[in-house]
Amino acid sequence: MIRSANIAGAGIGGLTAALALAQQGVEVCVFEQAAALGEVGAGLQLSPNAMKVLGQLGLNAQIDAVAYAPELARIKHGVTGRDLVRVPLRAQCDRVYGAPYLHVHRADLHRILEEAARRQGVRIETGATVTGYRAGALLVDGSERHADLRIGADGIRSAITAQMHPHHGPRFTGQLAWRGTVPTANLPKGLIPPDATVWVGQGGHIVTYYVRGGQLVNFVAVEERDDWQNPDWRQQGAPADLLTRFAGWHPDLKTLFGAVQSTYLWALFDRPELPCWSDGSTVLLGDACHPTLPFMAQGAAMAIEDASVLVRCLKHRAQDVPAALGHYTRLRKPRTTHLQARARKNAALFHLSGPFGGAVPKLKLFIAGHFPDRLGLRPFDEVYGYDATTAPL
Repeated sequence: MIRSANIAGAGIGGLTAALALAQQGVEVCVFEQAAALGEVGAGLQLSPNAMKVLGQLGLNAQIDAVAYAPELARIKHGVTGRDLVRVPLRAQCDRVYGAPYLHVHRADLHRILEEAARRQGVRIETGATVTGYRAGALLVDGSERHADLRIGADGIRSAITAQMHPHHGPRFTGQLAWRGTVPTANLPKGLIPPDATVWVGQGGHIVTYYVRGGQLVNFVAVEERDDWQNPDWRQQGAPADLLTRFAGWHPDLKTLFGAVQSTYLWALFDRPELPCWSDGSTVLLGDACHPTLPFMAQGAAMAIEDASVLVRCLKHRAQDVPAALGHYTRLRKPRTTHLQARARKNAALFHLSGPFGGAVPKLKLFIAGHFPDRLGLRPFDEVYGYDATTAPL
């Protein structure tokens, strides 16, 4: 039976797991190597499958207060601005999937999870670097920190994963993402649609949507690059370089990027499928075991789902923790592996890749653009319709 848990990483997945465990009466300590908590980044999309978990954790009201509900999922041509696909989200998601589709700033969701976890008694130690694990303990700054359960939620460069799977390191995908936000007040009114919008183009794509109730426009601009030499996976970007990289795109995007004051440049990594996610009573969660490219907007959602299923498995098989962790892996790995593959395929779709100027992805987008509203959502039924809080164990 689990009475105590140590978690490496105080990101979205780690804090969701900490809160879910603490609500079950587990004593939880989270170790975060950063000197202070906070999310570097910008927005994220919380699809209905993620909101079902966060709602069960009692966070709906707090998230609603800082979120933005998009009208549509929209795909536009990045140069002409022509609509290729339009699918209602706000009008459909609650009715079809039983939960909303929301946009939030990462820092807002992180704060909400942190505050809820602390209220539940979770201890969070910052400036604490996890370097590995032993039977019964995490190794934190040279000392052993013992607990019944250890969770590696320490991201793409996880020390826990590196020890568990030393030959399955992260690999650069040849994609870079520029991320940031712009105050809506600094832009012409109505410049950016009130939607989850993907602007597609040759060799790259741009995502725009609102966060903080519409006060900020979030952007993610992805380009294909094979010249990344920086050993870090994130660095400060230059707004002038962002403008140069996307100089031939739609004038509205140029106006948006012209208002950017600060941006980060992220190298996008993934890793080969891992053979297992646990070792005794140590287990992996989120990007530590299944990093997902941001082309399905499911990276955070998968970590949030992981936390819910993990805690349910531990409760269901309380007398045998290693067996519970193995069962968690068997339940989660097929779904996360499938969504990783779908996200990779979306790179070809969004970047209009292939012969004859991307004829195949253009045809796919043309066909999708002529689906009725409900049929337009059908390809996402298996994603958004899933409920980690009630799925069979």
